[in-house]
Amino acid sequence: MAKPNYSFEKRQRELEKKKKKEEKNQRKLAKGSAPDTSASETPPEPTDTDASTPNTLA
Repeated sequence: MAKPNYSFEKRQRELEKKKKKEEKNQRKLAKGSAPDTSASETPPEPTDTDASTPNTLA
């Protein structure tokens, strides 16, 4: 009877955990960036820098 290869089994479990962790991290990043993109879709308010700040060169 063949001897079980525990090292291989452990490595496979570690790879599976790493894969799940990466997938979770990707979902987290996608979820976190979704509100940011919706906020950036609104046009920025126009700022009139010449009227709001005094011109020190004149």
